[in-house]
Amino acid sequence: MRIARNATANVTIVGDVANSTRMPLTPKGERLLDALAQAGGTRQPPAKTTVQITRGDKVVSMALDSVIRDPSQNIKLSTGDVVTAVFQPYSFTALGASGKNEEVPFEGVGVSLAQALGRMGGLQDQRANAQGVFIFRWEKPFGGMAANGVTDPQGRMPVIYRVNMRDPATFFLAQNFAMQNGDVVYVATAPIAEFQQFVNVVASTLLPLVAAKNAITVN
Repeated sequence: MRIARNATANVTIVGDVANSTRMPLTPKGERLLDALAQAGGTRQPPAKTTVQITRGDKVVSMALDSVIRDPSQNIKLSTGDVVTAVFQPYSFTALGASGKNEEVPFEGVGVSLAQALGRMGGLQDQRANAQGVFIFRWEKPFGGMAANGVTDPQGRMPVIYRVNMRDPATFFLAQNFAMQNGDVVYVATAPIAEFQQFVNVVASTLLPLVAAKNAITVN
């Protein structure tokens, strides 16, 4: 007697898909994209969708865009896996003397600071202080920095990165500096010394200013 299909070998697909369902696994070895297709696809664009695979007590997340572009990420599924499609739009906010003052969306695969500056319209020629581009961010303490009791519910601390766009080396570094969801990019208009005084006041009361060795800041 030959068993055509093991009824207990299933994968569950839930979340932001057209139809939550259970997909039986066959000897050919179904993969992640097979599961999403079985569920009728995602309800949101791939660029705004994160896929989570829960296997036992482990959870792995990846941008759907990456899975589509990179076949190696289209992993083979195992019995009991739970595939969850999550609508997860990412964005940063541009403020100050930039070409746009607005919330700027970006893809789940991420963007670099260089790309972010392009999407916010660059710096305004007549108003911007190119030495004073700042990224405000919440992140996990690193490099021995103390949070000084100022953390959010996820244990992250507020951090400021300063970028000097007048230094040509910054343009190369900016290509490898990854933006994070919720970042605020502020382009200063005041002379850098005046704005630095403001930053120092903020830093002394709340925000640790990242040192040059830990950031892409250049003098």
